[in-house]
Amino acid sequence: MATALHTPPTAQATPAAVGRPRRAAQYLARGALLALAVLLLGITAQLVLVSPLQQRAAQHAGFDSLRASLAEGTAPVAQTDDNGRLLALGTPLLLLDITELKVHQVVFEGTDSAVLTKGPGHRRDTPLPGQAGTSVIMGRAAAYGAPFGQLSDLEPGDTFTVTTGQGRFSYRVLDLRRAGDRAPAAPAAGKGRLVLESATGYQYLPEGVLRVDADLVSPTADTPAAVIAPGAIAASEQPLGSSDADLWVLVLWLQGLVLASVAAAWAWHRWGRHQTWIVFVPLVAVLGLQVADQVTLLLPNLL
Repeated sequence: MATALHTPPTAQATPAAVGRPRRAAQYLARGALLALAVLLLGITAQLVLVSPLQQRAAQHAGFDSLRASLAEGTAPVAQTDDNGRLLALGTPLLLLDITELKVHQVVFEGTDSAVLTKGPGHRRDTPLPGQAGTSVIMGRAAAYGAPFGQLSDLEPGDTFTVTTGQGRFSYRVLDLRRAGDRAPAAPAAGKGRLVLESATGYQYLPEGVLRVDADLVSPTADTPAAVIAPGAIAASEQPLGSSDADLWVLVLWLQGLVLASVAAAWAWHRWGRHQTWIVFVPLVAVLGLQVADQVTLLLPNLL
């Protein structure tokens, strides 16, 4: 009698096994959407709410440092320090007072995005204000306190002052110019000029560069020899430049935000909404602001 051959039944996936990959995909999708929402809200909060507070704190710290160096007679008066090394980016350099605009700002060395989060910055390949030649100071028009947000309100004949380690100097505005406008003739030998630069266009949407030319009306101070040749600065320090030097920092914070968002989506279904809010809202908020802070450094420096 022939023995019947029995084939083993084929294994069938259980509903639970099928559901696990589907739920994992849902968690990832929801986590990605949460991360995107937090990122957009974080950037908005950073630019509009948090950045002015950061800039104000940086100004207070910079003013204390500058006041001490002015009192001690050690404030920088050249592109280099006493040891012949280039001034570090972010070094408090001088005090800018524009009465008409209610501007009272410490100016720092350098003009990249990171420096201009603290306040106006001195372009490193130009002489210091008060010295012979054309100096340049750049400032933001909208974010981080918008120190140059009202620069277009200046008119020819207006005056303002700068205070450096060489004394107090007065400038008189010649005119304002935008893209396509003719620049004034270079100052005569031994004379000084200061150009204030900021962004034009709608707030947070820079379209071009606004320049205010002002001539030095005070006696010119001693002008040390230049170490940085004109134009020999990185593109990130040019008007409307941006920097990606610390892009890896942004990537790390962004990874942390995505992981926390995915974990929050999982916890919402496993723990419940109340527990998720308590545990993950502070964490996701902090990560979102850290990511937003790094993103703003990739935006134009005059924004």
